Amino acid sequence: MRKLGRTGLKVAPICLGGNVFGWTIDEATSFKVLDTYVEEGGNFIDTADVYSAWVPGNSGGESEVILGNWMKAHNNRDKLIIATKVGNPMGKDPNRRGLSRRRIIEAVEESLKRLQTDYIDLYQSHIDDTDTPLNESLRAYDDLVTQGKVRYLGASNYSSWRLTRALWESDKHEYARYDCLQPVYHLMNRAEFERELEPLCLDQQVGVINYSSLASGFLTGKYRLGKDLPKTPRAVNIQARYMNEKGFALLEKMDKIAESHNATLAQIALAWLLARPVITAPIASATTVEQTRELMGAVSIKLEKEDLAELNAASAWK
Repeated sequence: MRKLGRTGLKVAPICLGGNVFGWTIDEATSFKVLDTYVEEGGNFIDTADVYSAWVPGNSGGESEVILGNWMKAHNNRDKLIIATKVGNPMGKDPNRRGLSRRRIIEAVEESLKRLQTDYIDLYQSHIDDTDTPLNESLRAYDDLVTQGKVRYLGASNYSSWRLTRALWESDKHEYARYDCLQPVYHLMNRAEFERELEPLCLDQQVGVINYSSLASGFLTGKYRLGKDLPKTPRAVNIQARYMNEKGFALLEKMDKIAESHNATLAQIALAWLLARPVITAPIASATTVEQTRELMGAVSIKLEKEDLAELNAASAWK
């Protein structure tokens, strides 16, 4: 277990992403993935109120409902660290989005009901809301912490200057602060986080649970030069962003390192993240029992200094 920032939470080194629940896997399969994750030693699950509103026929909240049903069926809420988020649009109503006091107070009650619990361990701002004063959002959050409905706060997709300002506001007014950051971060996208956010999080003891840990699947090795691409929108995006000279050179390095550790490429990508001092727990999603076991297997892989140096050089941004 790892300590999340300066909080009292002890979390598993791999955080299970709940974005797939009710989207690419149904409730029954989600239960199997969750069962396997816990069996493999996991206790940290990340979701959001908006998951998965983009699916035809969905309205948002589907992931939280499935997670809540699973916890009720297993009576295991007290053994888990549950993280969810607020801020993204929930339908067309302009007041059902953002981080106004009204929206935060309304959204937390909705999430608690869907999750079938009376508290959330980590409540996160899903996106920054520049239309709402930071002080308004942070005071609303502080009230929820005081009431016991939320234990700790986090931010996702914040720039370094906005996170700095939020930390300053909390310090100034003695509000509960953002003790966790959820940024996009992986071997193919390092600069955005490492340039300014990484030193800030280290200095301020902000825990980091990065998402897109496997670069939308590119770092699993299933996208190769000369091979047919899956016919999905994601594949087109991956081709444009990662299927280039740098990307394929990185995969070659990962192939050699994976072979030496008898591991998969996904495990190597996660092991690299776990070796970064600032990372508390990378978020990774699974759609099968086998994938879940593969992800959790990354925890036991200890990369050598030479391995890390090769990966750092192949993915360098400066």
